[in-house]
Amino acid sequence: MKGFISTTFFGFFSYILAIVTMSSPWLFGFAHFGGASLFLPLVLGWFQLLMCIFSNTKGGMVGVFPVQMHAVLDVISGFVLMVSPWLYGFTDNVWAPQFILGGLIFLFGLGVKNSPLTNKPHEMLKDGSLGSTDAHEGRLMV
Repeated sequence: MKGFISTTFFGFFSYILAIVTMSSPWLFGFAHFGGASLFLPLVLGWFQLLMCIFSNTKGGMVGVFPVQMHAVLDVISGFVLMVSPWLYGFTDNVWAPQFILGGLIFLFGLGVKNSPLTNKPHEMLKDGSLGSTDAHEGRLMV
């Protein structure tokens, strides 16, 4: 599978996804249950928002966090949020919002262009680091 989501769309839509994830306990009415059902969307939403701010995309404000690392961490955090209702045992109370939001974060991490999980690794030149093909594509800071 090759990445089909542009890094520009990924950078801007990640903000929306982070804010919806953080506010999901109140948007979907399960904040009164407390515990992991409240805690995990808040923490992972803030984590997502920090990654967006520091990511090296057009939507990123600081631009020091590589998109590849953002994608890998999205896959991990999306998977954790997606399975959390079964992992922490609150499927009786709420499961759909976390499953859907976690699945979206997971798919965004997999589907973004330059994701190391779905794209072939780039060929490196002999000298490595700054002479690599990644450096010519603007991923490494010179």
